[in-house]
Amino acid sequence: MARPLVAVLAAGRGRRFGGGKLETDCAGKPLGRWVIEAVEQAGLEPGLIVTGPEGVSFAAGWRALVNREPEAGLGSSLALAARAAFEAGDEALLVLLADMPLIDPDFLRGLASAPAPAATRQDDGRPGVPALLDRTLIAQAMALSGDRGAGPLLTGASLWEAPPGALLDVDTVEGLAKVARVLRPRPAP
Repeated sequence: MARPLVAVLAAGRGRRFGGGKLETDCAGKPLGRWVIEAVEQAGLEPGLIVTGPEGVSFAAGWRALVNREPEAGLGSSLALAARAAFEAGDEALLVLLADMPLIDPDFLRGLASAPAPAATRQDDGRPGVPALLDRTLIAQAMALSGDRGAGPLLTGASLWEAPPGALLDVDTVEGLAKVARVLRPRPAP
């Protein structure tokens, strides 16, 4: 089975954070770089990164898609990625958020190899990202808008359990500090 196209959504404004969240240092590298490296460590090819008009510095080798109206919400970013995947003839699209630095490469590798559609069971039991969309859901995602992402499309997806803590996303400065403590290398004894 062919590997899916990977799409990292990175166009959010980071209002609760105070802006510029994905470029902020997190344990020695930009926050958004952690997800890019998890994709690489999972053995997946660089894919699409959906950014706001300002772009990002941490995704060299990725194809940038610019969401000119990121305030339109997460759905508009996913719709851009889905349209690009659909037009390229991709059969599966693995969707990730750039503000989830604890995502596990082994988990991504397994999810990417699963039959699509597949999604991650969220803390509330509902399906969410990371998620693997099949061709039918890619077509449906092209019509998304607003703050809702792929969740409503994933009701029939197989659910995968992420490792504990892997789904933590950074929305605030306090959240960044918490994640940085987890990611910071521990000194040798």
